[in-house]
Amino acid sequence: MIVPRRVALRSLFALAVTAFTGGALGRIATRPESGVGHDPHAFDEMYRGRRLLGFSGPGGEPTALVDGRPLHLMRCADGGYVTPIDHYESCPTPLAATRAAVDELGTARLSPLAGAHGVPTDPTGGSPRGVHA
Repeated sequence: MIVPRRVALRSLFALAVTAFTGGALGRIATRPESGVGHDPHAFDEMYRGRRLLGFSGPGGEPTALVDGRPLHLMRCADGGYVTPIDHYESCPTPLAATRAAVDELGTARLSPLAGAHGVPTDPTGGSPRGVHA
């Protein structure tokens, strides 16, 4: 049986539209802000021209990314959060702490080491400044 060209093209178009729509809906359903799993640390927004993304990492600890680069969040005794960018202001949520870091950064890019706060960067295990205490 020979299929007319018009029928074949229409079928291919319908198949492509269906595949694209399914793929797009699949990505939307798994985004942190979609409510899947009700992650209390989830956020995904543009703030001052930066893309902020937050989610629960290993062990439920909040994880934040600024323009795709990790930003270390630390829990304070008062229940708030601080970052290596601004140790002085305790913020009530991971999103507020991430926004405060962006405010402090201004137009500067986040260092690739900002996500490794407290982790030795020297392969010998010493301080990146050569201090061995």
